Amino acid sequence: MHPPRDLSMPTVPAPWQRAASGANLLGPAGQLGVTIFEEMTTLAAQTGAINLGQGFPDEDGPLEIKAAAMAAIEAGANQYAPGKGVLELREAVSAHQERFYGLTPDPQTEVIISTGATEGIAATLLAFVGPGDEVLTFEPFYDSYGAVIGLSGATHVTAPLLAPDFYPDMMALEAAFTDRTRVVLLNNPHNPTGTVFPRHVLQRVVELATKHDCLIVTDEVYEHLTFGVRHIPVATLPGAAERTITISSAGKTFSFTGWKIGWLTGPEHLVAAVRTVKQFLTYSSGTPFQSAIATGLALPDEFYQGVSASLQKKRDILSEGLRAAGFDVYTPHGTYFVSVDTSPLGISDSVDLARRLPGLVGVAAIPVPVFCHPEGAERTRSLLRFAFCKKVALLEEAAARLATLSGKL
Repeated sequence: MHPPRDLSMPTVPAPWQRAASGANLLGPAGQLGVTIFEEMTTLAAQTGAINLGQGFPDEDGPLEIKAAAMAAIEAGANQYAPGKGVLELREAVSAHQERFYGLTPDPQTEVIISTGATEGIAATLLAFVGPGDEVLTFEPFYDSYGAVIGLSGATHVTAPLLAPDFYPDMMALEAAFTDRTRVVLLNNPHNPTGTVFPRHVLQRVVELATKHDCLIVTDEVYEHLTFGVRHIPVATLPGAAERTITISSAGKTFSFTGWKIGWLTGPEHLVAAVRTVKQFLTYSSGTPFQSAIATGLALPDEFYQGVSASLQKKRDILSEGLRAAGFDVYTPHGTYFVSVDTSPLGISDSVDLARRLPGLVGVAAIPVPVFCHPEGAERTRSLLRFAFCKKVALLEEAAARLATLSGKL
């Protein structure tokens, strides 16, 4: 007979534990917690609060894209798509990159379609990093980055973004690169801060990546959601294209976040490596939605300009209410999100305030420290993030509620 199997906690963390730890979901005793998004959504539901925590729109995108999806379903596009994606969409992604940025990825060999940008990021990191490697991100960082870095077994290194503009300290950025840096993972425009990095910041990242011979993976899902500034794809910068994988998706631009259609582009040998991993994650998904997003990518410039202008108006409505509440508002130049400092209200713990806010004024938000490692969490402990990708009437109501906050503390 075999001896009983020891089911106690292993001394080496299991993959799920590494992923949970990377996303700040493990407590000090190893207990598994819920994401802050789930916690705030639950609080909002319990209190009837307006949920400005999670970044998803509350209205659908263009009718012609919905119609294209329904037409594709009726036409029978309901089985597996090719592993690298429907050719129509790969060609549309390539045409989009050329139209907006002058990039010309080959749709046959340098473009693949993923299940949202999230899978594209996961497949890319799992393709290139492992134990002994380092992945460098800015901090705060989107939580899935930490989870996948942890799952890979690599070490997550961060370089801080500093208020009020949330640009990196260049000396700290340079110091964060080492001989073990395998990937630098950028998010531009940046969630949660709303920063759109200027050319000199991006070019310095390219120079350092070249010096240390590492890959650049760039998450550009908010590429069309900028306000008064221009998004600069990293791959357009001198010295970047040969070492850069660019990832984006349809969800944010077209307000179809539930369709989970993303894509990535880059040099053929890098894309082939990612595809090798990606085909054993989902293989393929969303066949009729892929064709529909090809329709969306071909929409005229006026559509893209309108999306940006509409979001800027929404940003300003919510920001006015946040200022009236007494917060110090960091005006974002991109994304769905605006961050505020709670310090002017005498509050230094944004996590505590986030848990109280739904009951106080009927609005839910996300504390920025949850997007950080411990040192970064201390640096950002008074910051809150609000999403403004909602209907104008809802934002006006949220702004009115927030304006009453100082009288209720």
